[in-house]
Amino acid sequence: MTTEKMHFEYPVEGGNFSKAGYPSSQVKKTLKQLNVDGNVIKRTVVALYEAEVNIVAHAYKGVIFIDIDTKKIIIKLVDEGPGIPDIKKAMEIGYSTATPEVREMGFGAGMGLSNMNNNSDKLTITSEVGKGTNVEIINYFPS
Repeated sequence: MTTEKMHFEYPVEGGNFSKAGYPSSQVKKTLKQLNVDGNVIKRTVVALYEAEVNIVAHAYKGVIFIDIDTKKIIIKLVDEGPGIPDIKKAMEIGYSTATPEVREMGFGAGMGLSNMNNNSDKLTITSEVGKGTNVEIINYFPS
């Protein structure tokens, strides 16, 4: 694996489900090229995809920042949207504020945040109602 730090940025458009998954697929390709442990790749891609879909489903727009070094991957997602009034409640399995339209597309089952948590070594969520949400996912590579 390279000793250099790699940085990627991906804009995310709220409501555009046709492009959902592009950043997570690009990260998967990059991690495979770097010979990162397969389990770390799987966990990272699941957490990122869930976070990405949350921006698409709930926010107006957002940006995903990816930093990869020899020890870890740090994913920061920053969105402009309604925010999360009660993060603890939102973490509950099955809790969802998705619209009926989003649910009809097969999203919004209330598993996103718990899947992110289960597939992250470290998950931090901060949110301001009426402004947006910031998510940080960190996964460490085995030594």
